[in-house]
Amino acid sequence: MAANDDVKIRVTGLQKSFEDKQVLHDIDLEIAADKKTVLIGPAASGKTVLMKCLAGLYRADAGQIEINGQAVPPAGDREHETLMKSVGVLFQQGGLFDSLKIWENIGFKLIQSMGVDREEARRIAIEKLAKVNLPAATGDLLPGEISGGMQKRVGIARALAGDPKLLLLDEPTAGLDPITTAAINRLIDSSTKEIGATVLSITSDMASARNDYDNLIMLNEGAVVWAGPVSEIDASGNPYVLQLINGHAEGPIKMRLKARA
Repeated sequence: MAANDDVKIRVTGLQKSFEDKQVLHDIDLEIAADKKTVLIGPAASGKTVLMKCLAGLYRADAGQIEINGQAVPPAGDREHETLMKSVGVLFQQGGLFDSLKIWENIGFKLIQSMGVDREEARRIAIEKLAKVNLPAATGDLLPGEISGGMQKRVGIARALAGDPKLLLLDEPTAGLDPITTAAINRLIDSSTKEIGATVLSITSDMASARNDYDNLIMLNEGAVVWAGPVSEIDASGNPYVLQLINGHAEGPIKMRLKARA
């Protein structure tokens, strides 16, 4: 399929199962280029699985994922490594390498995939630490020597290394204090403006979903139940998105006690 400059990611008929549990059901969606899109949904709705499929970390059972009009190859392929040079990913739990210093975690892709020498990679890492409100001295620590909230900020700094054109962020502000949360949301916004990045972010912060993004996609039980501009949420009449975004106890969303996210 030919690339469309207005669409950064296109997903058609995506399905994903684990053993006998189907997590994603015929997902169709488009992520607008140069915009910030937020992905919301109740627990165990398939958000993280979808993002890992987009990043090529999970191989879809059926369907197609395209970035810039090209099919996403599975992790391990040379083509996947090439694609990921222009993609920054934040994992929900940080995903830092315990044995590497903070600056080496941030500069890992720069050194391993982009041919940046260690001195320059360290300089860039310190620069990215400053953007997430962490001092330069943090760079010489190991992940186990900093708090969980600081690890989350390091993960964001790593996602920003190399100024990627696509950011896939899984709960970028979860567990952060309000001041840092506001700073991270401003950083995400500036990334779209300064380097022309497209952002797809999972969040459980409904205030942020309303105020900090251009478009919204909602999953429920592995299916897209609503997608559109954030400005159209209140007029959507969609009971799923209105229940979740407003935090109502009553509505069509049924709580699931144990399932894969």
